[in-house]
Amino acid sequence: MACLLMFILLVLFQAIIPVVLSHGNAQTCRSYCGNLTVDYPFATQSGCGHPGFRDLLFCINDVLMFHISSGSYRVLDIDYAYQSLTLHDPHMSTCDSIVLGGRGNGFVVEQWRSPFLNPTTDNVFLLIECSPESPLFEGFPGKHLPCGNVSGMGCEEYYSCPAWDIIGPKRVGPVYGSGPPECCAVSFEAIKAVNLTKLGCQGYSSAYSLAPLRLSGPDGWSYGIRVKYSIQGNEAFCKACEATGGTCGFDIDGNSDLCMCGSWNSTSNCDSVHSTSNRIRWTFMDALAGLLMTEIIWRNLPSLQ
Repeated sequence: MACLLMFILLVLFQAIIPVVLSHGNAQTCRSYCGNLTVDYPFATQSGCGHPGFRDLLFCINDVLMFHISSGSYRVLDIDYAYQSLTLHDPHMSTCDSIVLGGRGNGFVVEQWRSPFLNPTTDNVFLLIECSPESPLFEGFPGKHLPCGNVSGMGCEEYYSCPAWDIIGPKRVGPVYGSGPPECCAVSFEAIKAVNLTKLGCQGYSSAYSLAPLRLSGPDGWSYGIRVKYSIQGNEAFCKACEATGGTCGFDIDGNSDLCMCGSWNSTSNCDSVHSTSNRIRWTFMDALAGLLMTEIIWRNLPSLQ
């Protein structure tokens, strides 16, 4: 009799443990990192968010990092209403400091991400100490430079920053018979990538302005890289998912949309798997009841022998 009861107990435990573990391992998507909210289309976990932004954000010691082919950047802000991110490159020049030696990351996004991510149109890249052989200065008739103001921001104003006091005389003008200018302001659309090595530049700065009016000078600019993002795909699916209490994600194998509903996933929304929810809940309750029954049998095992 004791052997039979031990066999029954073993079978019950083997049936109960997988159910309990599967219930406890419900997939959830982290919604914050430090003081920043991480929401759709972004995520820091595999399978969460939009597939176009996978492997993009990482939360390291409560610091949100943005990683693309040109390097890693700290995320200063995510504006979900305006659909933009503000990034910081530690080796980027500002109005107070010029960083040379080609140490800056610049900004180069993978081609497959380009439909989703690009610097905003009001973001100016100020390229510093570029070589005369730089691709920037090739193919322009009369040696006219591709440099100019972007959204009212350019090198003429940037030269007034105190950081330039250590650089020395500045070469300016529409032609570069005596060499290229020390600074060349361009929009991202004009060059499609800010790769300091390929452009032959020693440093760069990036600035943007959120003010509706022209700022008085470069000391009032916001320094950083302002990136506009767009969501490609079925936004209606995500809205329906969130409206039913789910979290938007995707199948990491096929990149198809998934609605995460706690301990199960749906290909539509959480209301469509209501019956499955009840079944999982009752399965767990059955397992709990079985565990209690096992305890009772075990306690009464000596009297049954």
